[in-house]
Amino acid sequence: QVQLVESGGGSLQAGDSLKLSCVVSIQNSNDITLTWFRQAPGKEREFVATSRRLSGGTNYAESVVGRFTLSRDNTKSTLYLQMDKLKPEDTAVYYCAAAWGGGLYRRTSEYPYWGRGTQVTVSA
Repeated sequence: QVQLVESGGGSLQAGDSLKLSCVVSIQNSNDITLTWFRQAPGKEREFVATSRRLSGGTNYAESVVGRFTLSRDNTKSTLYLQMDKLKPEDTAVYYCAAAWGGGLYRRTSEYPYWGRGTQVTVSA
């Protein structure tokens, strides 16, 4: 069983920075892929960034390369998403998701475990 709880969302101005957190509870010592997705109003949920909890490796959506950075604190079982140079188009609900299997998956269909999301609103 995997439980994910996101936090850190807020309302801010373009150009600001924000750090999201995802606390991961896993009843298993195996490696797992942890990923951030986002969903803007009226749009499909889209991939943002992914990493493996233990073996590492990261992959980012082109729209966030150079602005967003993933990090992990395995002692706290937490995945972070540092978001810099935020733009209004980054406005969305941000979701943390988890999947077994070891791949750096980008499709929502690969993920059986989801958090409830945290809202990020960026105004111009």
